[in-house]
Amino acid sequence: MARQNALVIDDEPDIRELLVLTLTRMGLAVDTAGTVKEALERLAQHRYDLCFTDMRLPDGSGQEIIEFVAKHQPSMPIAMITAHGNMDAAVTALKAGAFDFVTKPVDLSVLRRMVNSALKLGEPKKPDAGRSPAATGVAQGPVASRLIGQSAAMQQLKATVAKVARSQAPVHIFGESGTGKELVARLIHEQGPRAGGPFLAVNCGAIPTELMESEFFGHKKGSFTGAVSDKDGMFVAANGGTLFLDEVADLPIHMQVKLLRVIQEKAVRPVGSTAEATIDVRILSATHKHLEHLVAEGRFRQDLYYRINVIELRVPALRERGEDIPILANAYLARMAADWHLDRIDLDSSALDELSRYDFPGNVRELENILERAVALCDEHTIRAADLGIGANRSDVAPPRLLEPVEDEGDPDGDPADLEGYVASIERKAIIEALAATQNNKTKAAERLGISFRALRYKLKKLGV
Repeated sequence: MARQNALVIDDEPDIRELLVLTLTRMGLAVDTAGTVKEALERLAQHRYDLCFTDMRLPDGSGQEIIEFVAKHQPSMPIAMITAHGNMDAAVTALKAGAFDFVTKPVDLSVLRRMVNSALKLGEPKKPDAGRSPAATGVAQGPVASRLIGQSAAMQQLKATVAKVARSQAPVHIFGESGTGKELVARLIHEQGPRAGGPFLAVNCGAIPTELMESEFFGHKKGSFTGAVSDKDGMFVAANGGTLFLDEVADLPIHMQVKLLRVIQEKAVRPVGSTAEATIDVRILSATHKHLEHLVAEGRFRQDLYYRINVIELRVPALRERGEDIPILANAYLARMAADWHLDRIDLDSSALDELSRYDFPGNVRELENILERAVALCDEHTIRAADLGIGANRSDVAPPRLLEPVEDEGDPDGDPADLEGYVASIERKAIIEALAATQNNKTKAAERLGISFRALRYKLKKLGV
C-alpha cells in the first residue's frame, strides 16, 4: 500500500516542525510550504491525501488555498490552523470547504484525531445493509437509498448530504416536523469519517432545565443533591462521533452560552469539577423553527446561531415533492408486508389518488402512520381510499365496538385532560379483558370486540399490549 502524504503550509518554523514530526510518526510523508505561492505550486504538481494551512501567510491568506483546493481537489481534506479564539476565521474556512480547524498552540491529541478522521475519507466505504433505519426511514439498504424519492428536491438533498458528510463543519438541518431530519443527520454521520463512532441524538426540548447541564456535560459525585456517582454527559458519550441536537431552538439562553463555549473550546467541564475534558465531537442540529427569527426576537443567541449554522441543510416538506408519494408509499408497504408476514400489500388507484390530493401536514411520518392504519383495516391485502381515513373518507371508518362501558382510568374527575391517552386507556382495558375471556385467543378476542383480526393485531402493537 502506497504511503499517504500530507502538505503543511505555515510560515512559522516551530509550527511546521511540530506538524511534520507528528505526521511523520503517524506514518505520513510530509511536504512543507511557507507561502501561498509555494503552496499553490506544490498543490499543482502533486496529489496529497491531507493538507494543513495557516490562516495568515506572508503573501496572502490560507483562505486562498482552501478555495483553490475546493475548486481543483475537492476530495482532499484541508484543515485550517488558526490563532486561539479566532472562531470567525475558522467558521469562514469551514464555509469555504475546510474539513476542520485546529487552534494554536496545537493540541497533539486533537491533531492526531483530526488526521485519523481525515484519512478515513479516502478509505473504501463498508456495506451498511445491517444498519437500522431511523424512525422516519424506510427499508434497510445502502445509505443513499434510505432517502427515498426521485424528485428534484430529493436529488439535491442526497447530493448535499454526501457533500457535507465529508466535512467536520457543524450542520443545521431545517424542516417541518415529520420530514425526517434525524434520518438526514444519521446519514451525514454514516457517510462521513466518524461512521465508526457513536451517533447520539438528544431532544433539547425534552430535558428538564435543571438537569440540562448535568445531562450535556456530566457531573461529579456529590456536586448536587442526588449526584451519588460520577456521570459522563452526552458530549463525552458522543466522543469520537456525532452529537445530534434536535429542536435546538428549545435550549434556554444559559445553556446556549455553555454550548457556544464547548463548540469553541472543544472541551467540557462536568458539574462540580475544576478540570476540563477535551472532546472530539461533530455537532449536528435541527429544528422546525426559523432560528433567524428567534435571533431577531432575542430568544436565540446570534453568536451560537453562526456557529451551528455554518452549513444549513433544508429538508423539503412532502407536499413539495408530491411525485415521491407513490415511491414512498410502496416502500413503506413493502416493509410492513415483511413485518406483518404478508405476501404483499397493494394500493389501488383510488387510494393513490386520495394520497396525491392530501396535504400531509405531518409529512412522511404522517404518511407512514396513515398507511400502517390502513393496512390494519383493509380487506384482501388491498388498500382503498376508504381505508386511509383522510379527507372526506375520515368519517367512513367506524370506531371499534366495545362490549361494555369501561371504567375511566384517566382523570379522576371523569374529565380527561389528554383525550388521546384517555381513549387509548379504554381500548387497552377492553382488549385485555377480551383476551382474558378467550384465553388469549386473538381471533376470538377480535370477534368479541367486533373488529377484524388484523385491526386487533395493529392495536396490540400500537398500545403495547
